[in-house]
Amino acid sequence: MVIGVTWYNAETWAEVKASATDPQCFEQSFEKWKAVAVKARREFQRSGVRAVECHIVPQELFAWCELHGQDNNSTARAEFVSARLTAEYEGKA
Repeated sequence: MVIGVTWYNAETWAEVKASATDPQCFEQSFEKWKAVAVKARREFQRSGVRAVECHIVPQELFAWCELHGQDNNSTARAEFVSARLTAEYEGKA
């Protein structure tokens, strides 16, 4: 099983959070977010799930949200990562 883990650097995290309709869903700082994300990825991997970092390019996320009529919120971000992962792995089966 493969899952995509939403991944940011400090700049992309700040940009996506600043435009999110649910900024309360983000940790208070990038450093706190990264600690949570690294721990979650590690736990997935320990349970036998292949957790792949999906680096977010804010402009790509925003364009995807606009194309699909969605706000930048946790649901849209998860769907964006899922769509990117699906597109990446479809041709590899």
